[in-house]
Amino acid sequence: MHIAVVGSGYVGLVAGACFADLGHEVILVDIDEQKLAALKAGQVPIHENFLPELLERHRGRRLEFSGDLQNAARASKAIFSYVESVARSISGAINGYKVVIEKSTVPVYTSDWIRKIILRNAAPPDSFDVASNPEFLREGTAVTDFLYPDRIVVGADSERCASVLREIYAPLSDGSYYQRPDAIPKPDRARIPPPLIVTSAKSAELIKHASNAFLAMKISFINAVASICETVGANVQQVVQGIGSDSRIGPRFLNPGIGYGGSCFPKDLSAFRAVARECGYEFRLLDEIMRINEEQRHRFLRKVRSALWTLRGKRLAVLGLAFKGGTDDVRESPAVLLVQSLLQEGCRVAAYDPAASGRAREILNSNVDFVNSAYEAAAGADALLILTEWEEFGGLDLKRLYKELKYPIVIDGRNLYDPEIMAHHGFTYYSVGRQAAAPEIQAETTTAPARKIKT
Repeated sequence: MHIAVVGSGYVGLVAGACFADLGHEVILVDIDEQKLAALKAGQVPIHENFLPELLERHRGRRLEFSGDLQNAARASKAIFSYVESVARSISGAINGYKVVIEKSTVPVYTSDWIRKIILRNAAPPDSFDVASNPEFLREGTAVTDFLYPDRIVVGADSERCASVLREIYAPLSDGSYYQRPDAIPKPDRARIPPPLIVTSAKSAELIKHASNAFLAMKISFINAVASICETVGANVQQVVQGIGSDSRIGPRFLNPGIGYGGSCFPKDLSAFRAVARECGYEFRLLDEIMRINEEQRHRFLRKVRSALWTLRGKRLAVLGLAFKGGTDDVRESPAVLLVQSLLQEGCRVAAYDPAASGRAREILNSNVDFVNSAYEAAAGADALLILTEWEEFGGLDLKRLYKELKYPIVIDGRNLYDPEIMAHHGFTYYSVGRQAAAPEIQAETTTAPARKIKT
């Protein structure tokens, strides 16, 4: 099928590349000429596993890049977008039946709103439909999330519209994509084939908001539990094992840390709360989820103060700037927000992130020394802070780290290490939801296994 995808951001670029990999003819549209030129030249603007391979595989073949929305819309049967200006442009390009699909997270009634705009611009009522097809992509694993989804949600208010979406996703829902020798490798726990769930457009719009709100609630819940664990002397990871083994709850997203961030959860919770208020419902649970998330950063900052007595003039090594491991996205990153707070307290910061330093440099001021390794960050530092759960941070050479630090203090906001192992290697070790560990005599072991990172 001929498909137009409007916008080459995180969602649009991944969706366009993946639709091409499913066998569709895709035109990726963007008004940013500089971005288009970079894509045409083979550059990949975001850090996303498997995306470079897909762009290389389909660029100039099944995947084209264009700045002409109307021509792209005329050439396509399905158009993935939701912006008002895009809806107006699409109106003048309807030369046959089209399905306009909102792919990103939008408030309920957006599908009605798009339909009204297109009708006001003189499109015949029977010449198009508007559908909601929310994405459930996690940055860092977006390609595999798209091609191996837990479910495909199609919000369509007519069977004619639903049939187009079924055709688009047929290679996934009938399992044929997974039989191909060049298919992107299957991740753990993949459900093959994924279920395709057809709902009304309004239900699909709410499914996305409700899903993100529930996941954010799990993160805030376990962070609140972690705070209690620290007070009573319990171990939050043991608590997670106990409650996560319940099949009704499950272990995923029960990872205590410094709070959620990124482009989705903060924005989506605020939007969902606004939708609820417009409907006359005070969704106070959402307020509490957001309050706990913000408080979690403040608790971690207090932990740093407690470990160092005073922060002014201290040199701190920071590992991680992205809001999560596996991505270069620093939007609403709790790591960046913490670094900003530390700078305000008069600290000097040496920071390392495997992918996000470039984007973080645009936000943080010149007081941050961006370095090229964890050990370079640690050199001469009064303490080491782990703020993002990159896998390489969970396998550091602890003997070398001990020698690099001015004082062997590690404050782990992601619980990547075992407190007993850290104490055995001579570190004063603080984590989230576990008791602080005092140093023992340093052993000669060079490395220590980290807890397996889960999402």
